[in-house]
Amino acid sequence: MPAKKYVHGYSKKESVRLRNQADTVARLLHDDTVYPTNSRILEAGCGVGAQTIYLARNSPRAKIVSVDISEASLKEAKKLIEKHKIKNVLFQQADIFDLPFEDESFDHVFVCFLLEHLPNPVKALSCLRKALKKGGSITVFEGDHGSCYFYPESKESVQTWKCLIRSQADLKGDSLIGRQLYPLLKRAGFKKIEVVPRMIYIDSSKPGLVDGFIRKTIIPMVEGVRRQSLKSGLMSRASWEKGIKDLRKSAGPDGTFCYTFFKARAKKK
Repeated sequence: MPAKKYVHGYSKKESVRLRNQADTVARLLHDDTVYPTNSRILEAGCGVGAQTIYLARNSPRAKIVSVDISEASLKEAKKLIEKHKIKNVLFQQADIFDLPFEDESFDHVFVCFLLEHLPNPVKALSCLRKALKKGGSITVFEGDHGSCYFYPESKESVQTWKCLIRSQADLKGDSLIGRQLYPLLKRAGFKKIEVVPRMIYIDSSKPGLVDGFIRKTIIPMVEGVRRQSLKSGLMSRASWEKGIKDLRKSAGPDGTFCYTFFKARAKKK
């Protein structure tokens, strides 16, 4: 997707945020994602490779082709994979709506945090389905910003979170997509669809998650839509600053944070 369509942008800071997110929730999302030896996997929308590392490590004998439309992101992904000495990944620049592969080229397809940014997720899934062999599987991970709860909260902190949802919608994305995975996959022609929620709950007894998820993933994600929110008049500057300050309290000694991801698996008949 073009840079202007990615609500969080393609900055160095965003690359760091994505890697922090992946590192923090890796076990929650990926421990049960394993592919057989010599199977061919298409990772659609690999971005900076934050999820690619875990995909490749979990299935070291699978052959992974990771694609993204952003050349800059692919360069970051290649550096990351090389740094970790991972050998079973091939990167390729590609648009998932116009994949440069023959139909039925892959045994499995892996999608993580991509559909929320697309104006037509059903079409994207249909294109990926064409690349999948008969009997092959697709695995999809998405979050759902409507599932977020935090304590303490204020009117301003809740509004900053709503700005994140609104800013993504203004770019024709949908940050509430996690709850929609079953009907989206069904409309795209997939069968044997299973969707499982993966909830993450954090309080000060989990300092690693407080730092990795709240401080280094969630708050930077919300701060990333500051310009759009103020420009659109969704909040005043003063209200925005108070909202971010109040949101940071969820990472404090008495704070809590709860969010739900959704993992879907389906088959192509």
